Amino acid sequence: MDLQVGIDWLTNALYSYWLVYLLVGVGLWFTLRTGFVQVRLFPAMLRQVLSSRHDAAGGISSFQAFAVGLASRVGTGNIAGVAVALTLGGPGAIFWMWVVALIGMATAFVEATLAQVFKVRADDGSYRGGPAYYIERGLGSRRWGVVFAVLLVVTFGFAFNMVQANTIAETLASGHSLPVAWTAVALVVLAAPVLFGGVRRVARVAEVALPLMAALYLLVALVVVVLNLGAVPDAFAQILRGAFGLDSALAGTGGGVLAAVLNGTKRGLFSNEAGMGSAPNAAATATVSHPVKQGLIQSLGVFVDTMLVCSATAMLVLLAGPDVYSPGETGASAGAALTAAAVAHELGGWTTWLMSVVVFTFAFSSVLGNYAYAEVNLTFLGVHGRALTALRTLVLAAVGLGSLLALTTVWAVADIAMALMAMVNLVAILLLSRWALGALADYRAARAGGTDARFVGQGNALLPGDVPGDVWGAGVRDGVQVPRSLG
Repeated sequence: MDLQVGIDWLTNALYSYWLVYLLVGVGLWFTLRTGFVQVRLFPAMLRQVLSSRHDAAGGISSFQAFAVGLASRVGTGNIAGVAVALTLGGPGAIFWMWVVALIGMATAFVEATLAQVFKVRADDGSYRGGPAYYIERGLGSRRWGVVFAVLLVVTFGFAFNMVQANTIAETLASGHSLPVAWTAVALVVLAAPVLFGGVRRVARVAEVALPLMAALYLLVALVVVVLNLGAVPDAFAQILRGAFGLDSALAGTGGGVLAAVLNGTKRGLFSNEAGMGSAPNAAATATVSHPVKQGLIQSLGVFVDTMLVCSATAMLVLLAGPDVYSPGETGASAGAALTAAAVAHELGGWTTWLMSVVVFTFAFSSVLGNYAYAEVNLTFLGVHGRALTALRTLVLAAVGLGSLLALTTVWAVADIAMALMAMVNLVAILLLSRWALGALADYRAARAGGTDARFVGQGNALLPGDVPGDVWGAGVRDGVQVPRSLG
């Protein structure tokens, strides 16, 4: 069997028969069990993220953790991934991307809350956590914690960083005829000082660069929408018709609804990462007074990623029309190059440089966010000192190598690694859901009483038991009981 054929078969099997149903099922279950947390507490999400830049007590602030999570989410999945979904799945893929995101917000809330509940204190006073930690501390399984940690290091430290580098190289080569070898060298040189600076330095870079560039990209999309207001209803009609197979011309190459669902789900998961088990690694690093506060912020990250940034890309491509985009046809423009071509078609050739900067910033910030996730899990695996330095060097090598490989191969490897990691995490958060639901009940009780929610993990009747460790033990500050994470 040809290698690419084998990879394609495995990818289709994982997504068509396992991951799609698991993702949707888990998302719907958590949506119901949390009382539609993504809807009922959406205003609280906005308030929390707007007030979370400070009060980190010398650690990583809630906003910084949000920015690191967003740095990994908002990357090639938003520009190249959406374009790939449109090409292979037709406009209908965008609808299923929206569905995965909306129900995925509840999943993201649960996994981020669990990451906070079961986090541990690092040697430098900051916090570490994520699926590997809550699998070990909540489920008592070091073995499966190690399995997840290894999968994440491979997926984010290597496969996804290769995808990000590949997109940068493709964009610079197609738009500016820059040799991919030059791009590979430049990326390694730029990434090295940040990666070797650790999670704190990644957080400082991410909280500044990513929000500014995301705002710029949304502004570009808004301008295009305003210039094509009359065509916007038809663009949404294409999405809805394609989603339910009502227009054979928009069905995609894989066969109607199946192509739309498959590609929308794959690219949607790659972009928003809800349920994948990646963002919880960033969520756990935040210093907050209650786990639910960071759960709400990370849930909002899914909304920003898909409902705003991915939708912006979809509108850019669809509004460009048949001169640039034809469902099921892969011409000279694919991936990020298709999005850039759509912007140039609407606003002029001068935008080539603008889109190159946007793609570079999105993809490069994802490299940094991806590495932050990998380092958290390397710590879990006990990798320190020279071994950590060696692995950082290998990650840099993967960034350089990713610039040189074919787009289809890189995407396929990332898809398989992502699916395996997500399945382990989804099973874990289902088994641990009582802890997240208990924390949510504690948060709601505090809010109903008109007080700021402050979580105590021992002797809390709303939890299944006592939270292991001393992070959430009770302390006293200014006469008020507070968790040790803020003490």
